[in-house]
Amino acid sequence: MKLLLKNSSFIGFLSLLVLDVNILPVYASSALFSNHLLAQGYNRQTAVEWLNQGLQAIQIGKTQDAMTAFRQAIKLDPTLAPAHYNLGLALRQVGQLQPAADAFYQATQADPQFALAFANLGGALLEGNNLQLANDYLQRAIEIDPKLGFAHYNLGLLRKQQGNWNGAIAALQKAIQHSVNAPEPAYHLGTAYLQIGQLDAAKSAFEQAIKINPRYAEAYYNLGTILFTQGKTNEALAAFRKSAESNSNYANAYYGAGLVFLQLKQYPQAAQVFKYAKDLYQFQGNMQWANNAQQQLQKLNIKN
Repeated sequence: MKLLLKNSSFIGFLSLLVLDVNILPVYASSALFSNHLLAQGYNRQTAVEWLNQGLQAIQIGKTQDAMTAFRQAIKLDPTLAPAHYNLGLALRQVGQLQPAADAFYQATQADPQFALAFANLGGALLEGNNLQLANDYLQRAIEIDPKLGFAHYNLGLLRKQQGNWNGAIAALQKAIQHSVNAPEPAYHLGTAYLQIGQLDAAKSAFEQAIKINPRYAEAYYNLGTILFTQGKTNEALAAFRKSAESNSNYANAYYGAGLVFLQLKQYPQAAQVFKYAKDLYQFQGNMQWANNAQQQLQKLNIKN
């Protein structure tokens, strides 16, 4: 069975996060094998050896060698679910989303209780914008393992794409509960709260993300926008500065700082950061926001 992915160009930043807090390699020596009926024989033993060889190749950055080893393991034993699963991870790593989804699907067929495989299959389908199938497989992962935090996280991202903000909030809260060291669920929880106008809840979520990752540029930026909206200009400026310090190429941080300087009537400083933001937006191909920054600069020329 081939799981078709729909083309999508609007996932943007989410596409970088769909799978980034969820994946640990599944080793042949792990407890996972207690869930598999291990056939006794040469082929199974050799398949496991190829699987472990592939995992060793992954550890030293030889992804192509790893994929070759995983495929050899599958050839010897098509029922070896971890081989399909780790092949899916490797394919996802090199950007081959459709083959990755197919490999995760084969892992679920080899082991219908393999929650990690269902969750990663759902994540791949989400990134490919096949929302209905993504939902089905993520729900199945959660049925098998209700504490699988990144399955809740990906489900939260899916609910955001659907515009189901309350559903997103519920899923992301569960992701936080079960993935306490991952900052992304708290960040996306904050963005969901922003969509329904709950600024205090959003602010708390962004602060939680920053507590976990003190260099989370996007979280600082969104925190700054809330503080700016609340008229707390000095605190907003501090948040935008933290955002820029965390990622010097994050253009939004400079644009936000420009708005604060404009509010404070510190026009030279505003012009400086708007110019920097415009140059970054242009370099990154974001012409809409480059034009927005240019318009702010034109207003400053009038003021001057």
